[in-house]
Amino acid sequence: MSTTMTVNDAATTHSDARAGKYLTFQLSNEEFGIRVLKVREIMGIQEITAVPQTPAHIKGVINLRGKVVPVIDLRLKFGLVAAEYTQRTCIIVTQVLGASGAVLMGIVVDGVSEVLTLAGSEIEDTPDFGEEYSGGYLLGMAKVKGKVKILLDIERVLSTQDLHNLDSMLR
Repeated sequence: MSTTMTVNDAATTHSDARAGKYLTFQLSNEEFGIRVLKVREIMGIQEITAVPQTPAHIKGVINLRGKVVPVIDLRLKFGLVAAEYTQRTCIIVTQVLGASGAVLMGIVVDGVSEVLTLAGSEIEDTPDFGEEYSGGYLLGMAKVKGKVKILLDIERVLSTQDLHNLDSMLR
């Protein structure tokens, strides 16, 4: 017995794979979301120890219960204007795969919003912005209450070079 998948079935399957719970947060005036399963902890901003000769978006490291965790400022990583840290600024500790296995990484965001449960029908593919733009780290665009939230694949937000830099920092 053979089954045939139509184009619509393929799109539905892709959307359904992206469905689930997302932690949403702000950067500048935009809302972003990452899968809750990748989030290990949310903490207020704390002292970050700078590491010399790292890119500007790598803010340094923090001590998280005896573990050294690198911290990245997502505003700077995405080319947004730097902003003063406020009471709402926080660090989302995520778990990503580095060359040497699972790595905890902190991302600085302007503020955490909420946890959303998104159905596949609420997520659209990322628009095509042209060849010079590679949106490989975008999972899609969620339509929630008349607003658009940009869903990030946190595993891909870091480039290969960033992961190499982080692995070097942790050794």
